[in-house]
Amino acid sequence: MHTHTEDGHHHHNHGNDKVINNAFIIGIILNATYVLVQFFTGILTHSMAMLADAGHNLSDVASLALSLLAFKLAKKKRNNSFTYGYKKTTILAALVNAIVLLITIGIFGYESVNRLIHPQPINGGTVAYVAAVGIVINLLSALLFFKDKEHDINTKGAYLHLLIDALVSLGVVIAGIIISYTNYYWIDGAISIAILIVILIGTWQLLTNSLKMSLDAVPSHLVFEKIEKIITDFNGVENLHHLHIWAISTTENALTAHVRLNEALNFEEKIKLIQEIKHELLHNNINHATIELESIELPCKDEHC
Repeated sequence: MHTHTEDGHHHHNHGNDKVINNAFIIGIILNATYVLVQFFTGILTHSMAMLADAGHNLSDVASLALSLLAFKLAKKKRNNSFTYGYKKTTILAALVNAIVLLITIGIFGYESVNRLIHPQPINGGTVAYVAAVGIVINLLSALLFFKDKEHDINTKGAYLHLLIDALVSLGVVIAGIIISYTNYYWIDGAISIAILIVILIGTWQLLTNSLKMSLDAVPSHLVFEKIEKIITDFNGVENLHHLHIWAISTTENALTAHVRLNEALNFEEKIKLIQEIKHELLHNNINHATIELESIELPCKDEHC
């Protein structure tokens, strides 16, 4: 939930921040405990699918911890060195998370292919029981992030991750049941490869989104042309150029632009119009807008004008 003040900035509701903060902490504790259970079960039952899932869940714990750290840093006050504060750490956390996941996929992928070619006997029943617990834990953890998932890429990332985890655990349950009845041990390797493909798809999106954000691309949920049209549709805006839109954090966006307004407007009217434009941009998820006024008397010398 957002409130906004006359200076045209969004302020987070602190109750909301506390909820997100607690969601991350509970999620980390629940999943870290479950990873230990999975790891020991995987070792004891020789199940690669269980170990792949444990590795996957461990990377989720790491990503939740990274997101929590970024969330804390983003709340730190700005200073003379970091004039936007530490908001960009949220983007870096998403990027690091994606890279760590890709490395995990590579390691487990190699081992899973090995298991597919050289199957090993495993205890399917135990694997199915432990994975069933995983479904419950992942769904409970995902519910913690459900309400705030649209406000932030890291919160949404956590929510989607945990939902995928629940599906992955379901896959492991099915594999465990089939193995316990048929002794088709190769299914263990096949399921772990399927798990890794599912993770790869989600990770790739996280990687590209966070990489674009760290390179100051227009955030994926904003459309450049739409923002341009919002500004030029205002009565009194004659010309717009040097429009730049980028992400300050996973939740906040900034914009700079040069505009030329109708010369018939007096100074107060021009300032009022700029304030109206900023207010409209605020409703389109642009929290920090800097708009520079230009006039015909002082033409812009740049070739983009």
